[in-house]
Amino acid sequence: MPLVAGIEFDALTEEQVVAQVTAGLRAGQGGWVVTPNVDICRRVSRDAEARDLVRRASIVVADGMPLVWAARLRGDPLPERVTGASLIFSLSAAAAAGGWSVYLRGGDPGMPERAAAELARRYPGLRVAGTDAPPPGFGLDEVRERLAVAKPDVVFAGLGFPKQERVIAALAPALPGAWFVGCGAAIAFAAGALPRAPRWMQDSGLEWAWRLLSEPRRLAGRYAADLPFAVRLLVSARTAGRRASR
Repeated sequence: MPLVAGIEFDALTEEQVVAQVTAGLRAGQGGWVVTPNVDICRRVSRDAEARDLVRRASIVVADGMPLVWAARLRGDPLPERVTGASLIFSLSAAAAAGGWSVYLRGGDPGMPERAAAELARRYPGLRVAGTDAPPPGFGLDEVRERLAVAKPDVVFAGLGFPKQERVIAALAPALPGAWFVGCGAAIAFAAGALPRAPRWMQDSGLEWAWRLLSEPRRLAGRYAADLPFAVRLLVSARTAGRRASR
């Protein structure tokens, strides 16, 4: 497994992630997908609890071109970038085809409902087991009860890292046959409330610039901290790769 920024990543394409999730659903075996980006890697590097949350996931894939580049420089490449913003669509398509249900939790009031309506429009036959825009300080017992009634097959948790991972860790044992996906802002993307960067920006590692222009107040401080971390990561990966090739 490629090791980047202290995290072991699964060398999977998005198509392979979807195949693994659907195979689990057919077998009645659930799991948990986490998609670390540079910001999550930076937090994991200094926070033992965050690091443990990532390690507990069933599938760990890289959401960030700098991570893909770093793996390549180390000589243990990842096949591609896999984002929560893409998985919410590809897994919903697979759920519609397989007859499984999805549950959307996260975003501002009304956002999960808009996302559910758009996903159902795109993928006819998709069953939406429920939607939820949790208020600050929500109780896990109430959420657990809602999920127990809804019995979803795939749960998209868009609460931001590490909150969404804490929630998944607390709720997953009650739904052992379901798959949970920590998806950040994916619900807002699915709802059309936030535009995604053009494909060429995603592939060239410039999506962060698009996101910064879209949400400058929320993301300026985060990216100011992430950029030096990304530079150090790439430099250290290049050094490790050169040593390994000698």
